[in-house]
Amino acid sequence: MKFAIPLENGTLTAHFGHCQEFALIEVTENEISNKQILIPPPHEPGVLPTWLHEKGADVIIAGGMGQRAIGLFSAKGIKVVTGAPALAPEELVTSYLNNTLMAGVNVCDH
Repeated sequence: MKFAIPLENGTLTAHFGHCQEFALIEVTENEISNKQILIPPPHEPGVLPTWLHEKGADVIIAGGMGQRAIGLFSAKGIKVVTGAPALAPEELVTSYLNNTLMAGVNVCDH
């Protein structure tokens, strides 16, 4: 399983489409097995879903994301979790795996 997390200064950013970088974290047998930090392509509608799909992302943990983007990721078989707190990517993935991730309101919904 591979997680994609939009980052700014090393922690999750609420500004999904305009993030500085993405952490791609691979999980094998419920343990983090690999982490990459990647610079995303320039932001344009529909670019990130294709790019993250090509990178093998299965789950995106985000602070907020528009409904159109969520639909584009879903169409590519990528699960989106919104409303996550601004934590380090490893903390977010570990919380997700332990079913303790406190995902709240999608910050793009208000």
